[in-house]
Amino acid sequence: MNDTTPPDVVIGQAPGPELHLLDVGATVQRLIVTGGDGLRRDVALGLPDAAAVRASTDYIGSIVGRYANRVAHGRLSVDGREMVLPANDRGHHLHGGPDGFHTRAWRVVEHSESSVLFELVSPDGDAGYAGELTARARYSVTADSVELDLTATTTAPTVVNLTSHAYLNLNGAGTIDDHVLTVAASRYTPVDETSIPTGDHASVEGTPFDLRRPTRLGERVRSAHPEMRAARGIDHNLVVDGSGWRSVAVLDSPATRTRMELWSDQPGLQVYTGNFFDGSSLDRDGRSLRQGDGIALEPQRHPDTPNHPSGPDWPSAVLRPGESYRSRIAWVFSALP
Repeated sequence: MNDTTPPDVVIGQAPGPELHLLDVGATVQRLIVTGGDGLRRDVALGLPDAAAVRASTDYIGSIVGRYANRVAHGRLSVDGREMVLPANDRGHHLHGGPDGFHTRAWRVVEHSESSVLFELVSPDGDAGYAGELTARARYSVTADSVELDLTATTTAPTVVNLTSHAYLNLNGAGTIDDHVLTVAASRYTPVDETSIPTGDHASVEGTPFDLRRPTRLGERVRSAHPEMRAARGIDHNLVVDGSGWRSVAVLDSPATRTRMELWSDQPGLQVYTGNFFDGSSLDRDGRSLRQGDGIALEPQRHPDTPNHPSGPDWPSAVLRPGESYRSRIAWVFSALP
């Protein structure tokens, strides 16, 4: 693998979004938008180069897979075939393991001024997963949005759950404490001290995971709720209301008068407030990344879905030959009303 070519791929231009991507991990390196205050700023956390992406354990800006989020004890079974996956998070499998899709060089298949298509072929047995998986990630830029279309096909029954691990900070720097988040989710997925689901989903009513109304993040991440304390902030799956292509979350920055509306067709949204940034990682501008410097809003299947019976509450993550996996995400930017 070559960490020097291509240095980046750029789509879009001012006054709309301008997106810079690295081939390793099909990673967002910069996302420059016009804020509600009229100023252009980079609102995505990004790393300096492909080598930094591979060395990082924070998945900054990358596509993660084959299975985004956690699989308990790194074990699952499809049609009686057990798959043993590498454990890289407190005895569990996280985001495809230490050599997941975020570390791979994705091939640029198409590139225009407003769109780029990446492809990655993951061989049968890769990280313990069955089937040769062909994954594609198409980024497109419109006048006010960035859209991501994730697709995959397989040669054998397997599981797949792809998402973007982009971190946003609508101020361009500093913490997200004063950002205001709204998520259309009436339930969340309780987890144990190692972030594995403890059972079924639960109502957000009366919990710090109730984000149905605009909520200042700085207050919520300091909740004394035991799950919030164990995670050092929010690192939880919210069960998004409704189904199909819909608006699932809104992130506002009063300081820059900028709004980002997130659209998705997935059942869950992992909300992660950058709880384990400790200053050891440097961003593309040489600044230390510290706790709360960005928020990742990750549309996806629910964590550990392969180890739960499929049904309305746990939509299956199984993909079979002849089927196509698809996940759509859009980040829509506007000025605060």
